[in-house]
Order: sequence, then structure tokens, then C-alpha cells
Amino acid sequence: MNTGPETRNSAAATSAPTSANSAVATPATAIVNIASLVTNDPSLGWGSPRSSKFESGGGSPLGLIRDAAVVIEGDRVVWVGESSKAPATDNRVDAGGRAVIPGFVDSHSHLVFAGDRTAEFNARMSGRPYEAGGIRTTVAATRAASDEALSANVARYLREALAQGTTTFETKSGYGLTVEDEARALRIAAEHTDEVTYLGAHIVSPDYADDPAAYVDLVTGPMLDACAPYARWVDVFCEKGAFDGDQARAILTAGRAKGLHPRVHANQLSYGPGVRLAVELDAASADHCTHLTDADVDALASGDTVATLLPGAEFSTRAEWPDARRLLDAGVTVALSTDCNPGSSFTSSVPFCIALAVRDMGMTPDEAVWSATAGGAAALRRTDIGRLAPGTRADLTLLNAPSHVHLAYRPGVPLVSEVWRRGVRVV
Repeated sequence: MNTGPETRNSAAATSAPTSANSAVATPATAIVNIASLVTNDPSLGWGSPRSSKFESGGGSPLGLIRDAAVVIEGDRVVWVGESSKAPATDNRVDAGGRAVIPGFVDSHSHLVFAGDRTAEFNARMSGRPYEAGGIRTTVAATRAASDEALSANVARYLREALAQGTTTFETKSGYGLTVEDEARALRIAAEHTDEVTYLGAHIVSPDYADDPAAYVDLVTGPMLDACAPYARWVDVFCEKGAFDGDQARAILTAGRAKGLHPRVHANQLSYGPGVRLAVELDAASADHCTHLTDADVDALASGDTVATLLPGAEFSTRAEWPDARRLLDAGVTVALSTDCNPGSSFTSSVPFCIALAVRDMGMTPDEAVWSATAGGAAALRRTDIGRLAPGTRADLTLLNAPSHVHLAYRPGVPLVSEVWRRGVRVV
């Protein structure tokens, strides 16, 4: 799912017409008769406040347009508005009264792996003890897999996600934990997406169980040198049993010196320094954010770091749900993502995560859809995706429903009927 680095932060770099009465250069395609269009731009439709964040007591920034149309030229949106005012185009597609939303932006996944952990999940859900190796089980299987098998696995899950409306997907390394295997994982990931994250600091490698400091030296030295050319991001699991605050700081700082931007697995299993370290280092996102102090929430609200919530992990582990309501009411920018991985969240379905967030994390349907589109884009520091406005990339999803609310209202139902990416129908 290659996003193309040249498109980042380019939403404003267009001279395309923005008003209903402006001429549109041909060839162009108009998708008309849209019951409800989510633009995520309040200036284009209904929505308040005009902000990328939900304020306490405020409205929705979805920028909804009823009976709408979208005009696409090349890989860009060039016009949005009421269907009756759509400019003439060479091609016309009738949405048939369906809702249209931006393609989902899944900003957190772990797709370069082999094997699965069915027995572990079954034991956990059955209340039985299980003594296998967790992440280490996946590390062993991944190291043993061929490049072709790993690449085919990534492609499989990207196709699966695309069919469910995801048009941008971040993915990480973290199941190799040697210089060669981490670099291999990132090279394979980069064949499928530009949003690639170096996560050599997933856990301390089993090979260094007796010398964690030496493993940190490896992650910040030879492994980083080998991996940086393939990655955009550097990540670390800052948690008891993984990497402490000082180790995480060293890893993120080293990655940043190599041109990689930080993101952090933070405060998933316990309270800790991860969230505040993420804000301090201007990380694009702090992911999980389950156990938060008031100081953590205040830090997120005052900075540019997005709180990425991953409800699939709580579903699959029966853990405590993150309190999205608390974050949103504090003015924190929130993203929703799948955390697709074989151990703790083996789902590629953003609609499923939206339903969980509404049911169990205190989010409204509007907030959940925004967080899975514009919120995910913010977590990747992207302005060209997650919205449908003139100049943005033409990534959009048609639902077999008159409203985006049906994503939470009809959980588990396959509502995605069409997916367009870069202006081309791909589903």
C-alpha cells in the first residue's frame, strides 16, 4: 500500500477549483448522489468547532455535506459540495445514496511476521495458564521465514485491510531483533508502504537476555545504521519488562539523529514515563495510553503528540479499556488504529475498532470516525490524507449505509462497498 513520499503535506499544493461554480479541468470523475459526505473539514460543511481537536462540549469537525458530490482529477480531490452543484465532468459515478468517508488511516501495526499464536489466545480466553514465549514465539518464526513468505504475509493483510476501507497503513519491524532480521523486515515493509517504523526496541532480544545494556547499544548502533535507510520512524516499547525511560530516551534520540522521527509504545500495561517522554521528544504519537496520570493527559493536551488508542489489544487481552473520553475532553488529539499483530490484536479491521471505541471507550460515532481518518493522519504527521477536500489525495470509502454512524450502529457487518485510492477504484 505505497503512499508515495512526494504527497506528504501537499494538501495546499494545488490550483484546483474549490467552488461549485468553478470549471474543472478534464478528464475528471464526479461521484454524485452521496447521502452523507465526511470531509473532516468544517469549512466545507456542517461541523464545529473549526479545529482538529474535539473540545469539551463542542461539536464535530466532520464537515458533513448532505446530498453531496466529490470530483476527482488524477489522484486528487478537486471539488466537493452539493451534488446538484457538481461541475460537469467526463465521468460520473452514482453513489446511490450511500455515505462516503475518507479512507481509513491505520497508523499502528506489526505486519512483518510469520506464524500465529492461536494457542496462546485460546488459552487466555479460556482462563487457562499458558507458558509459551509470547513475542519470542513470533520472533523465532519470523527469523525462520523466507523473504518471500514474509512479503506475501504483509501483502495478504494489506489486501484484507483495503477491503475494509483502509487506504494508508503504517507497519513496524520488531520480530527480528538481530541486525540482519530487523533490516530485512524493514526492507520488506518498505516494498508495501512508505510509513515504515524501526522497532528494534520491541523487547530485549532473547540473545541478550542477560545483558540488556548491550542490546540497547546494538539497537542504537549497528542495528540502527542498517535499518535507518528503510524507515521513516523510530519506536520503542517503553514499559516494565521492556525498556525503561532512560533506555527509551537513548533509543529515540539515536534514531532522531539518524533522521527518523519518534513514536512510542507508551503506558499500555502500567503507569510510566512513556507518554511524557513522547511529548518531550515531540513524538508524532504515544500509542496505547491506557494508564495515564493527570500529568500525562496535561502533557498530551499541551503538545502535538497524538494519543493513538488501540482497542483491539484490550479486546484480545481482556485488559482495561483506555479512557478516550478523558483524553478528548482535555483537548487531546486522538487516533484509532488496529495494532494488527499476531499476539495481542490480530485484526486488520478499523470498523471493528470504531465499534469498540464507541461501545467501550466513551467515544461518539463522529469522534471515532474522525480519529480513524484525520486522527490517524495526524499520528503520521500527514495533511494529504484523512480528509476529503480540494488538494487532498483521492482516498475514499463508500459505505452500504446512508451515514458513517452505521460503522458503530451495525458492528460486524461488512459495510464497505467501494474503496478508491489515489483516484482509482481498487475495491
